[in-house]
Amino acid sequence: MKHIDITKVTQEDIFQLQKIGRETFFETFSAENTEENMKSYLEEGFSYEKLMAEVTNLYSEFYFAKSEHEVVGYLKLNFAPSQTELNDNKSLEIERIYVLNEFHGKKVGQALYEKSLIRAKQKNLDYIWLGVWEKNLRAIYFYKKNGFLEFDKHVFKLGEDEQIDIMMKLQIK
Repeated sequence: MKHIDITKVTQEDIFQLQKIGRETFFETFSAENTEENMKSYLEEGFSYEKLMAEVTNLYSEFYFAKSEHEVVGYLKLNFAPSQTELNDNKSLEIERIYVLNEFHGKKVGQALYEKSLIRAKQKNLDYIWLGVWEKNLRAIYFYKKNGFLEFDKHVFKLGEDEQIDIMMKLQIK
């Protein structure tokens, strides 16, 4: 595997972010969801306007994982008050870590995760938390391997479908 570069996403990268976001979300979830629900989520969740608002939000950060200058995955972090739930100013939320299927098992997700750990330590935070779909066993295994523990559940709406996310947390200090 070639070296993975982690670079911060800027406003100039919106179309690239939209492309990798839609592609990885589709690869990850299309087999388990209806075409209508996927289409709805991909259009709304990765619209230009929504991504621009997220990238310019002072309490969110996006990072690309690049292999030989090609974007192969990305990370979205949320600090309070931009977190999807807890909004604890001593925590960091990993809202998304997505990697193209062809790069699974090549340490891309690990490199993105390690970037989140670096950011949490730089901000002197106590813990990192996230929600992961209960059917995404690969991701659950990945987070458990990295020391995350389950602490709650919540509902994630994909189109018309209400799904259960397992909430997980990692104490940093």
